[in-house]
Amino acid sequence: MAISIIVMGAAGRMGTNIARLVEAAEDLTLAAVIERPEAEAGLAAYSARGILASSSLAEVLPKCPGAVIIDFTAPEATMANTRAAVAAGCPIVIGTTGFSDEQLAELNELAAKGPVFRSANMSVGINAVMGILPQLTAKLGEDYDIEMTEIHHNKKKDAPSGTALLLAEPLLEARGMDKADINTNRFDVREPRRHDEIGIQSLRGGDVVGVHTIYYLGTGESIEITHRAQSRENFAAGAIRAARWLVSQKPGRLYSLQDVLNS
Repeated sequence: MAISIIVMGAAGRMGTNIARLVEAAEDLTLAAVIERPEAEAGLAAYSARGILASSSLAEVLPKCPGAVIIDFTAPEATMANTRAAVAAGCPIVIGTTGFSDEQLAELNELAAKGPVFRSANMSVGINAVMGILPQLTAKLGEDYDIEMTEIHHNKKKDAPSGTALLLAEPLLEARGMDKADINTNRFDVREPRRHDEIGIQSLRGGDVVGVHTIYYLGTGESIEITHRAQSRENFAAGAIRAARWLVSQKPGRLYSLQDVLNS
């Protein structure tokens, strides 16, 4: 039986890619598409194909029982959508970034009541890189300074990117550090680099989908690991992979793409 999918923000760049891949998949059904009222006109093509289109998730959920929701929107909207999904018993895959600590805490609470999946980056490549960072960091030891740069398009609002912070997690853990040890501003500081920090610098411009480089800078040598996203299709494919996996999972904790790759 095909898995029903509801795509949030279906008239946007990510939503359009996700909806297209869902429609092309034999084991998935695009049950509904949602867009904010001022952009709802962008759903006309879906309606013409007989797909349920609306500006209200609450209106759609009773008509699509058990559907998996895929949400790449904005933090406030995603929080409301997640509450509605859990209340309706629908799994939700979240690719939204820029959450506050309070919002992340609430997502963890909601995940105890319903299947909730969140990843700041849905790329399989990024998550594979994350898997090797702890071992590499441990093997190189304390003699290497760790820095990161991230580049995104000029419309991106959050900095550092959610992906940069995601990549920083295994680095911080391997070094016994926490988020407070991330340095994002060296412009106002006139002193040598602290060894017990990880620097992240953000660049914004053009239509860059996403470039992340991690630098291990030692004496006499350096190592660079770079991931380049050439299109948004890889993020859409990762979200769909997550949806296929999440539909058979039980509530209990906030799932991530690491869970999918390691299952």
